[in-house]
Amino acid sequence: MATGKTIFITGAAGYVGTMLVEEFAARKDVTRVIGLDKEPVPDLIKDEPKLVYLQTNTADDWEKEVEQYQPEVVIHAAWQIREIYGNRALSWKWNITGSDKVFEFAFNNPFVKRLVYFSSVASYGSFHDNEVDDLFTEDRCFRESEYLYAEEKRVAEEHLKERYSRRKNKDIDVSVLRPAAITGPRGRFMRMRFGLQSALAGQMKGSIWYRLISLLVSYVPVTPKWLRQFIHEDDVVGIVERVAFGHPVEGYEVFNICPPGDVVLGPDMARAVGKKTIPVHPWLVGVAYFFFWHLTRGVIPTAPGAWRGYSYPIAVDGSKATKKLGYEYQYAGYDAFYYTDGKYESYVPEEMRRSRAKIAS
Repeated sequence: MATGKTIFITGAAGYVGTMLVEEFAARKDVTRVIGLDKEPVPDLIKDEPKLVYLQTNTADDWEKEVEQYQPEVVIHAAWQIREIYGNRALSWKWNITGSDKVFEFAFNNPFVKRLVYFSSVASYGSFHDNEVDDLFTEDRCFRESEYLYAEEKRVAEEHLKERYSRRKNKDIDVSVLRPAAITGPRGRFMRMRFGLQSALAGQMKGSIWYRLISLLVSYVPVTPKWLRQFIHEDDVVGIVERVAFGHPVEGYEVFNICPPGDVVLGPDMARAVGKKTIPVHPWLVGVAYFFFWHLTRGVIPTAPGAWRGYSYPIAVDGSKATKKLGYEYQYAGYDAFYYTDGKYESYVPEEMRRSRAKIAS
């Protein structure tokens, strides 16, 4: 009797990882989902009967325990996104050493048929000579950056490609996903975290620092070339499902995942949160980020180099996912940012819902 697939997901307690566990465990062709994260199992998936949950760090020893289940698909979504104040070495260990261990596991075990790795468009680099209408495609090189998150993602991709070139497992296919900013009702309303959208909307709750930020953004500060591209959380899950279960990508492929259409500019973001804009120069953003980083000792995630992402654009072309995978994006970038449609809309308070369908009618 044929059995279903076993899927191994790192970062299973994270924003994306938890959604992937829930979605894939619901598939009839999946027998088991192995979730690994340094954090406790989230409420959303704690009662999932197909889930084997390992609370450990990717940089620790977990390989023997996972190996016994022989997962066919490995999805590496674990990442310490926020820089740890005063301890870059620990962040590097968790992210780079941890990623290396996941890559080696996939490339050394012949039962693994597909590896999906979450990278980032941030590693293209936010620099002053970037232009709003210059779309980065997957063949453009990553650039070194002082922003630790972007730099670690750049190095991790280098390590992945190098290990792929000398892999023992010759039958494995690799999909590298470089998402734009991920948003949606679960990210905005089900998770308590410091995010751009909640900060601009003045919805930050908790510490005195978060309340201070909410007060300071009564106007939305906008630099001349600031923009964002957003991808809806449902589209992220849909694309991962396509590369994990659909027709193999055959070899090693990289995908920017970002819907087509207009980018979201500063005035668009201000309009979405019901506020007016105030123009600021990039150097002023840099000063503010430096101040809040050290004053709050990293509680407000304004790490060195992060100010560039608020000042200089990175616009990408995400059409390869449609051309090569046949995936049609469900949500445009602004719609993903503004509306609350999606699988997790039921978790949004009724008074805060902004459905495309309701507004269209």
